[in-house]
Amino acid sequence: MLQSLTSNSCVRLIQSNKSAWYFLFLVLGYILYLIFGAVVFSSVELPYEDLLRQELRTIKRQFLQDNECLSEERLEEFLAKALEASNYGVSILNNASANWNWDFTSALFFASTVLSTTGYGHTAPLSDGGKAFCIIYSVIGIPFTLLFLTAVVQRIMVFSTRRPIMYVHTRWGLSKPMVAIVHACLLASVAVSCFFLIPAAIFSALEEDWNFLESFYFCFISLSTIGLGDYVPGEAFNQKFRELYKLGITVYLLLGLIAMLVVLETFCELQQLKQLRKMFYLKKEKPQDRLAILEQDHLTFTAMTDHVVTPQEEKTEPFVDVPVLTSPGGDDPMIR
Repeated sequence: MLQSLTSNSCVRLIQSNKSAWYFLFLVLGYILYLIFGAVVFSSVELPYEDLLRQELRTIKRQFLQDNECLSEERLEEFLAKALEASNYGVSILNNASANWNWDFTSALFFASTVLSTTGYGHTAPLSDGGKAFCIIYSVIGIPFTLLFLTAVVQRIMVFSTRRPIMYVHTRWGLSKPMVAIVHACLLASVAVSCFFLIPAAIFSALEEDWNFLESFYFCFISLSTIGLGDYVPGEAFNQKFRELYKLGITVYLLLGLIAMLVVLETFCELQQLKQLRKMFYLKKEKPQDRLAILEQDHLTFTAMTDHVVTPQEEKTEPFVDVPVLTSPGGDDPMIR
């Protein structure tokens, strides 16, 4: 008997706090997913890192043997300075000295990566004034960019998602949730083709050292605003039409980001995903329940005020009126 009561109370506790339990599972799942990613990346990339380290040590040792007049300390100092400059996008290589990082088109490309929070990291401000301006520019520009993208996506959604779904639903009488799912899949396919596959083929043709996978990787990392910075177009030696190329990449990133937001918003409006999100959200208080609570409070307050008699009322109404009894005919038998 006690065991059954305990089990029933546990079941009631779980059912009354479903949202909290779902949220707990969501947090645990996210932590496990992070751990899974760390294990995979470590197991895949660690051997390549070790191989690269051994290769660099071998090259360094061979260089010192070929140049005995150069000490290892002087070489370390030179390499540290070169790597520090490389972190700011400045290279000492002869084939990279012709490319400037802060001409107008390169600065425009940098501004677009800052405002879109992509941030490749291949170029960074060198001066203290540039760093201070970057902070102020980002504080104002990032919310401004979010407002701009939200307004653009809201207008595009009307023509790209809501009207087509409503047209098919009313014209052929198909189920609206089913039409929304098919439309979302078609829209995602078009977006992947126009902003991933086709640009990847173009980048693989324009960039000499990029294959199709590396170009597709750049497109995904850029439009998802991850921006690792290991692949940046337009940085090759003697890049033809570099200014125009950088300007085109800036426009591509902006349009691609808008397209990705439209696709994500389309999927977020699916009824199935809305129900899934509700599992992890806090339940909102229903208007009916709020109205019932207000009515109950009003009735309670009214009942309390009806029972309260002020001192003034006690003074002005000391007696209770008693109705006068009369006979139906108008004659009082007691008088007779």
